Amino acid sequence: MVKNPPVIGRLAILGIGLIGSSVSRAARQYGAAGEVVAYDPDAGRLATALELSAIDRAATSIADAVADADMVLICAPVGAMGGIAAAAAPAMRPGAILSDVGSTKTSVVADVAPHVPAGIHFVPAHPVAGTEKSGPEHGFATLFDGRWCILTPPSIEGADAGAVDLCTRFWRAMGSNVDVMTPEHHDTVLAITSHLPHLISYTIVGTVMDLEEHHHWEVFKYAAGGFRDFSRLAGSDPVMWRDVFLNNRDAVLEMLGRFTEDLQALQRAIRWGEADKLEALFTRTRDARRAIIEARQA
Repeated sequence: MVKNPPVIGRLAILGIGLIGSSVSRAARQYGAAGEVVAYDPDAGRLATALELSAIDRAATSIADAVADADMVLICAPVGAMGGIAAAAAPAMRPGAILSDVGSTKTSVVADVAPHVPAGIHFVPAHPVAGTEKSGPEHGFATLFDGRWCILTPPSIEGADAGAVDLCTRFWRAMGSNVDVMTPEHHDTVLAITSHLPHLISYTIVGTVMDLEEHHHWEVFKYAAGGFRDFSRLAGSDPVMWRDVFLNNRDAVLEMLGRFTEDLQALQRAIRWGEADKLEALFTRTRDARRAIIEARQA
């Protein structure tokens, strides 16, 4: 049986945490990349990735990692991507693709694009997948199965079609569904589907921590499913989410304003015993939850 050649010959991953190590595992397992070279400023993370056979080789520097790579994938908090791109792009070979996995895209384009020289194809990406855990030891190859990866080239009309197609095939090879949209549209959509839920989670858990000590330990002891679900999100990487909120502040504040208005309406319905309003809302949201399950995104 003839084995298909990998989509990407050599993949360089800059940042080997949960997402970086999951990309590496998936790329190697499913034939999306022939070789994966990784660099991380945390030597311990690189050593762990090597020990777990999550990568093929650990690079000694960013320049070492990206040399001769066909694709360079920045897997770091979005606030750090501009600096990483400044170090990586000049060392990349002509024709290579520079991409990322950041949860905000307008800021990434603004921070990274100025460092990309002619001949390098910049195709930002966001795999909408993850867990609340961090570190290479928590990565796994099936993380992207059935999940969406959104590509946001700075100019959809002017993007290199071959580079976008290669990125599409790369993510599809790892099990992802792929969509293409503008960075601005991405940030608006993700503000409500991802960023706001995390913000609410952090707030609820923070409220519990502000209770008197004997009360918040009782909440932890008797936590029901709803609180457990919220606290799972609140366990996410604090640096990554700090950068997400600061770099997508306009869209997050817009969605937070809408949510606050809806929450106040719900508060009034509870206060005035408006059972019909409550039941109508809960019925509508239950139907939305069922639609998410049917779309296999639950």
